[in-house]
Amino acid sequence: MRLPDSQLAVLEAASATDPTAVDRLADETDLDPAAVTRAAFDLRDEGLVTVDETTDTSAELTEEAHEYLDDGLPEVRLYKAAIEAGADDKPVSMGQLIGASGLGGPQVDIALSNFARKGYGSIDSGEVTADPDADPDSDPEASALETLAAGEPVDDTDLLDQLERRELVEQSERTVRKVTLTEKAVTALMEGIEAAETVDRLTPEMLTSGDWQDVEFAEYNVAADAPSVEGGRKHILRQTADRVKDVLVGMGFDEMEGPHADADFWINDCLFMPQDHPARTHWDRFALDVPPIQELPDQLVDRVESAHREGVGEDGEGYHSPWSRDFAEAVALRGHTTSLSMRYLSGFAGADIEPPQRYFSVEKVYRNDTLDPTHLLEFFQIEGWVMAEDLSVRDLMGTFEEFYNQFGITDIQFKPHYNPYTEPSFELFGTHPTTGELVEIGNSGMFRPEVLEPLGIECDVMAWGLALERLLMLMYGFEDIRDVHGTLCDLELLRETEVVY
Repeated sequence: MRLPDSQLAVLEAASATDPTAVDRLADETDLDPAAVTRAAFDLRDEGLVTVDETTDTSAELTEEAHEYLDDGLPEVRLYKAAIEAGADDKPVSMGQLIGASGLGGPQVDIALSNFARKGYGSIDSGEVTADPDADPDSDPEASALETLAAGEPVDDTDLLDQLERRELVEQSERTVRKVTLTEKAVTALMEGIEAAETVDRLTPEMLTSGDWQDVEFAEYNVAADAPSVEGGRKHILRQTADRVKDVLVGMGFDEMEGPHADADFWINDCLFMPQDHPARTHWDRFALDVPPIQELPDQLVDRVESAHREGVGEDGEGYHSPWSRDFAEAVALRGHTTSLSMRYLSGFAGADIEPPQRYFSVEKVYRNDTLDPTHLLEFFQIEGWVMAEDLSVRDLMGTFEEFYNQFGITDIQFKPHYNPYTEPSFELFGTHPTTGELVEIGNSGMFRPEVLEPLGIECDVMAWGLALERLLMLMYGFEDIRDVHGTLCDLELLRETEVVY
């Protein structure tokens, strides 16, 4: 019998009585594990070995888990602080215990959410009661972390899954293959096996010299397992953004572009947003500690300030609230891409503003929102405006119906709304294809005279800001936008989601 060198090496290193792991065979034969695996499958096909496969699960501690090994789990620290404060006798205020335990930041929420779950006590109306019979020293999660830190396995899969949900361990699986010789192999080894020179490709030199006649070509086992390789691809959110751009260009729009960090003047003042509006505080915006943008058009600044203070027209009523140029020049991350619309409508961006005109952008915006399934700190906004004579709300609604129809969404609903910069205004809603719930997908309206007159616009302008991520939810049925991008992104979901065109 003649066998390739790699197969013969594996046969000689394997045992007929004790299954030998591929990694050990690789060490003994000086072959890489992939070569040993290929040889083992080829030998199995010849009936010379058996290959047994098992799945080995391992768990590694995260950086957060290592911190808890030193300081203790947050809920355990809270419980110990509660016992020391006498919470096992009478309730103690939560604030007092948090301070005594030294917890801070996200650890506070972690401690509170696990305190009652583990039976350490109860929390009611801001007061904590501790169970005197609880035993934090035998906390199973803490014990599991210590076991893993010592390099020993934890057999409780439910406990490991809980630690993984808490992001304290990262579990991984790998296939372990073990090779055992068959009787046929033992007999062949006793009779003697000759090593055959094998090659995996035919070269010009072999053809020229005639050596190809004396070599044995390796056979390819196309059914053998191979490592999975995932190629790169454009993110589905970016693909949808490109589709939106194609649709709007097809509807006759030109694209806008501009800075992500801009003067508050362009972001809010031009939109007739009073400077003492809550949305312009640090609660809703990201102000930047950088020098102000002082290159603002003075005449436009004066007209915008006048609109804020006095209004426009004979019956104008301004806000009669404080207005500061220093605040207008301050730099912040844009909370909406309407700052681009203001730059373009003012002519400051060099755009042609002779009606009729249509412009759009699909750009990122930043808001200090609370993270949840439909809100992020940064997201993409589909900005757009149309400038023409005698526009009406029906024109605006018809534009939306035409736009969303391109994505197979035909059940758009409208609800009246208030905006400081548009009148009339309305929000848009679509039906989620999975939950059946109405999802807000945008805001829109007709720009008010207090916005247009300082810009020198004498005709109607209808405008909107639509959420690209919400459009994605309606198109693909995502229920949590954090599955699509961010630290919780589901990579398998992105790989498997079909792009709709």
